Amino acid sequence: MTSNTFKNTEDIRYLQLLSQSFPTVATASTEIINLQAILNLPKGTEHFVADIHGEYEAFQHILKNASGNIKRKVNELFGNTMRECDKRELCTLIYYPEQKLELVKAKETDMDDWYHITITQLVRVCRDVSSKYTRSKVRKALPKEFSYIIQELLHERTDDVNKTAYISAITDTIISTGSADDFIIAICNVIQRLTIDYLHILGDVYDRGPGAHIIMDTLCNYQSWDIQWGNHDIVWMGAAAGNDACICNVLRMSLRYANLETLEDGYGINLLPLLTFALDTYGDDPCPEFLPKAGSSGENLDEREKLRVARMHKAITVMQFKIEAALFEKYPNWKMQNRELLKEIDYKNGTVKVDGVKYKMISCSFPTIDPKNPNKLTDREIAVMKSLHASFVHSEKLQRHMRTMLAHGCMYSIYNNNLLFHASVPLNADGSLKEIELYNGKKYSGKELMHNTGMLLRSAFQNDSDPKEKEYAIDYFLYMWCGPDSLLFDKAKMATFERYFLTDKEPQKEAKGVFINMRDNEAVVDQILDAFGIVGENRHIITGHVPVHVTKGEKPIKANGKMMVIDGGFSKAYHKETGIAGYTLVYHSRGFELVQHEPFTSADDVVRSGADVKGTIMIVEMSSHRMKVADTDKGVELQRQINDLKDLLYAYRHGIINEKR
Repeated sequence: MTSNTFKNTEDIRYLQLLSQSFPTVATASTEIINLQAILNLPKGTEHFVADIHGEYEAFQHILKNASGNIKRKVNELFGNTMRECDKRELCTLIYYPEQKLELVKAKETDMDDWYHITITQLVRVCRDVSSKYTRSKVRKALPKEFSYIIQELLHERTDDVNKTAYISAITDTIISTGSADDFIIAICNVIQRLTIDYLHILGDVYDRGPGAHIIMDTLCNYQSWDIQWGNHDIVWMGAAAGNDACICNVLRMSLRYANLETLEDGYGINLLPLLTFALDTYGDDPCPEFLPKAGSSGENLDEREKLRVARMHKAITVMQFKIEAALFEKYPNWKMQNRELLKEIDYKNGTVKVDGVKYKMISCSFPTIDPKNPNKLTDREIAVMKSLHASFVHSEKLQRHMRTMLAHGCMYSIYNNNLLFHASVPLNADGSLKEIELYNGKKYSGKELMHNTGMLLRSAFQNDSDPKEKEYAIDYFLYMWCGPDSLLFDKAKMATFERYFLTDKEPQKEAKGVFINMRDNEAVVDQILDAFGIVGENRHIITGHVPVHVTKGEKPIKANGKMMVIDGGFSKAYHKETGIAGYTLVYHSRGFELVQHEPFTSADDVVRSGADVKGTIMIVEMSSHRMKVADTDKGVELQRQINDLKDLLYAYRHGIINEKR
């Protein structure tokens, strides 16, 4: 619409609807002024995290310290006027106020003086981090019990002689009424919340580490965030939807890393039927191939517990191979029947044929396999699977967390000229977009493939879905986990069987897909960005999925700065492999900063020693000017609203629509 004449009936109808919210010239004008002012605020800070893999303590810490952003602001505010040790103490207090207050009170001799100094410092920090936002937005972020007081302290300055006594009286009264601790905790939480405007999770909350359920609880209460589903999230979503092959994979991964906390304590999954079956079936088998992975939680188990975990691990893995094979037969268009390796075993000679080559197996003890019908489940396996299936689909907390995944995420997101996804965009060998068949023979590529895949997977959780489509969607979670053309896998095969049963490294190799091999090619990256409709000079793809091996000289910034891979190995199991403990990316009003983290020990260490997680900051890209809200997607939307309101003003002033006084 334009502020001239409105010939289109739909335009008039829209403006009449808009007039319900802004019934007069005055209200519409006020809103235009408000929105125009917001456009000139600095761009809010975005925080990008990928491949958390259950490491909840490290994740919660980087949320609390905003990947070093809070420390940066404290340094900018206090500079040389404050000792380094005091700045560390202040930062630690902001991250962990309850724990730090206990330590301070145990050693501080004059708490009233400490309270005065500290509250003043915290108000300065809070004033700085809130300065990017409107008063309305700040007010919504404040705790009700201290909202008025914090607002007064933020918006009144002690250098105003008329307000000096007023401000001092507020601080004095906070202390004298015994409210100082509660106030400090409240304002520290506000600082944490306002330092980051928006959080992006680029997939893989689940597996390996012990606290994926705790991470999901944290996200359920987080203010503004989205997630691009990862392959490890998808397999849990498939399990929650009732895909038995995914349930087996979830259990196998958990047992491989001896991570039973998420299953049992987090989601109440009953593992007793599996344990009983495993001990009965594999009671004489030492299961050396299935002992917990080195560097995992299994290192804390005694030998008896390790053996129990290994036997459960083997039992569920054999069941997985059988159940997966049934799906590979059901869907020949997946072209995965070559992964039915139980059929390729020579049980007498202990060999297996993989891709036409015969290999000697480490062991060939399979008491539940009938060589004549190797993919058939035994009656006891069927009973165990039925029990596990019920546990997953009836776990209230798991289902709630999966609904949160659906509500906040999908396969990709486009946010402020950045294309976000977890793993890959399927490509042909020449780098062009590859068409992939989804449901009913329909093929898609690029953006359409991402969108329609997400819609298909969502139908698995919708009661009004077409029954056949829903069945396919539930089954398709397995393909998303390990299919060669999956958006979330991008490898020729998942060599699970080969890793367990073969010593030869050749068949264990998982050839990477075209996208992963070509993601440093600027022309290919540009083609993908074009296909997703992302234009302009400062556009990027941001992904995770494949750990960046810093020890081997690999760089996270690719394709001349247009591609950022921020999987640096959050999981402790990856620390030796990558040489670091993860990346996080911060995008503030001045540009991009990539933070390379060292291993996180514990919150207690941070509180007691003030030793924050060390992070090496790499400047990825700095803007020539400080970006404003007007430069963001939100700014584009606000400008549209301003234009519509100007049209409404024109309609009021020219009698096209009457004001509602």
